[in-house]
Amino acid sequence: MSDAPRLVDSHHHVWDLRRRPQPWLDAPGHEPIRRTFAPHDLHASTTRRIRGRRLDTTVVVQCVPSPAETRELLALADRDPLVGAVVGWVDLTAPAVGEVLDALLTGPGGQWLRSVRHLVQDESDPRWLQRPEVERGLRAAGLRGLGYDLLIRSHQFPQAVRLAERLPQLPLVLDHAGKPPLTGGGPADWERDVRRLAAHPQVTCKVSGLITEADHEKWTVDDVRPVWDVLLDAFGPRRLMFGSDWPVCVLAGGWNRWADAMEELLGDCSADEADAILADTATAFYHLTPSGTSKEAPCS
Repeated sequence: MSDAPRLVDSHHHVWDLRRRPQPWLDAPGHEPIRRTFAPHDLHASTTRRIRGRRLDTTVVVQCVPSPAETRELLALADRDPLVGAVVGWVDLTAPAVGEVLDALLTGPGGQWLRSVRHLVQDESDPRWLQRPEVERGLRAAGLRGLGYDLLIRSHQFPQAVRLAERLPQLPLVLDHAGKPPLTGGGPADWERDVRRLAAHPQVTCKVSGLITEADHEKWTVDDVRPVWDVLLDAFGPRRLMFGSDWPVCVLAGGWNRWADAMEELLGDCSADEADAILADTATAFYHLTPSGTSKEAPCS
C-alpha cells in the first residue's frame, strides 16, 4: 500500500465533439476549448504537484443534460484508473426518475455514479430547486446514496439555501464556490450568501472555477485570495475540496497554473488542513477508493 499523500481533482470534464456536440461551446470566448478533450489530454496537462502531491484520482462531471453522456462517463470510469467517481445527469423532474437512477446504478460502470447535477445556472425560474417534482427527484437521489452538485450563479443562492434547509440529509457540494463575481463589483453579496449556505453542515464546497470568473489574461493569486479567505473561514478546510474545472480552466491558464495558485493559497494551511482540501473532503463526499488501494466499487 502506498503512503504517498493523495491529490484528488474533484471537478473536471471530457468531451468528444465528434460523438456529442457541446452547444455551450458556441458562445463567444470559448474558442480555445472548442475542440475535443479526451482523458489522455488531462493526463498530459497535469504535470505540476501541489504540496508535493501528484494527481491521484479525479471526479468527472457531466456537461450537457443527456443520460447518454452520463452512460459514457460511467464507461470511462470503468476503464480509466484515474477516474474515481462520476457526477451524472438525470431529469430530476421526470416521474420515473427513481427507475432511471436505478438503471444507471445497475448498468455498466454504474458503481461509479456518486452524485448528480443539473445546470441550474441556466434556469430562469428563481425557485427551480423548490419545484415539487425537482425535490422529489433529489429525494430519490439521496435515497440511493447519491449526493447533489449545486451549479448556481451568485443570484441563485437563496434557492440553494432553501434546498439545504428542506433536505438536510442530502449531501450537497457547491460547484465553483457559487461563481463569485471577481470582476466588476466585488464579492460582498456573494460572501453574505455563501456564509448562509455554509451554515448547513451537509454542504461542502469546491475550490474550483475561480480563475475563469476573474480576468482570464491578467488574474493573479491576489485576485483570488479574498474569495479563498472567505471560503476557508465559512466552510473550514474539512468542507473544502480542490477542483480544476479542466478543460474550462484552459481559458484562464490551465490546470498547471491553477495548481501553482493553489500551492500558494495553501501556504498558511497545516498538513492536516491541506490533506482535507486536497483529498479527504472529496474522498468522503464521493466515496472514493482509499489511496494506495486498487480501484474498486465501495461496499453498499
